[in-house]
Parts: sequence; C-alpha cells; structure tokens
Amino acid sequence: MKSIMKTAALVLTLAFTAVSCSSDNDDNSGTATGSRDVKYEITGNYTGKLDATYIEKSGAPLIEDVTALPWTKEFTANADSDAALAHSSGYGGVSGQTLTVKIYVGGKVVSELTGTANLEGIIVVHPKTYIFPR
Repeated sequence: MKSIMKTAALVLTLAFTAVSCSSDNDDNSGTATGSRDVKYEITGNYTGKLDATYIEKSGAPLIEDVTALPWTKEFTANADSDAALAHSSGYGGVSGQTLTVKIYVGGKVVSELTGTANLEGIIVVHPKTYIFPR
C-alpha cells in the first residue's frame, strides 16, 4: 500500500507540475525577490503515515517519508530549476486532523494550503506551484 501511495503521489505531482507550468502567465510579481533560496514546511496535527513530495534543488521530484511534524527542507535551487513545489499525502490518520504545507522563496511565503483528513483518515495537501521568474 505504501509503495502504491508513493507512486500515485509522484505521478500526481508530475501531472500537476506539467499542467501548472504549461500555460502559466503569472510572473509571480511581488511574491518574492530574485532569490532561489527555498524552504518547504509541513505542520499540523496529522498522526497517520505521511510523505512529502517536492521538487529539489536540481528540479527533480523526490518523495520522502515524514516521520515527525513539523517537517522542513531547505536548499538553494539551481539556476536551471524552473519551480518550487511541495505537497503531502497520508493515510491512517483521524478524520478532522489537519496539515499545512508552505513554500517559502527568499524568506517569504509564496504558496500555502491547509487540508483536513477525510472520514477514512486520508489527507492530500497540494498548494500552488511557484514558478521562478526568468
């Protein structure tokens, strides 16, 4: 089940990234400086099995088990990396538990979303992708 969840999360991340990047006319004006310093943060009270899918500094997607909250990942994105994206999904939690996923670029929050576990204790939180200005 864990392998299926991770594969599904990776496929969804790639699909969401492709869709959000293909016709995005948003230049992210005013949301961050020209910085490529990225921080992903996951907080909340979710108690089930949890993972984070994110774009790392080279632009490649990675999946990592989240063993404790809060969870953070910080790096400076490479010049050829196009975007910052993080999302989290989990199962085995309790209905009503929450997660918040934040993406910081240059020390400013550029994307944020809070999600709530459904009746089966499943949660998926996928904030908007941040596209680096060119």
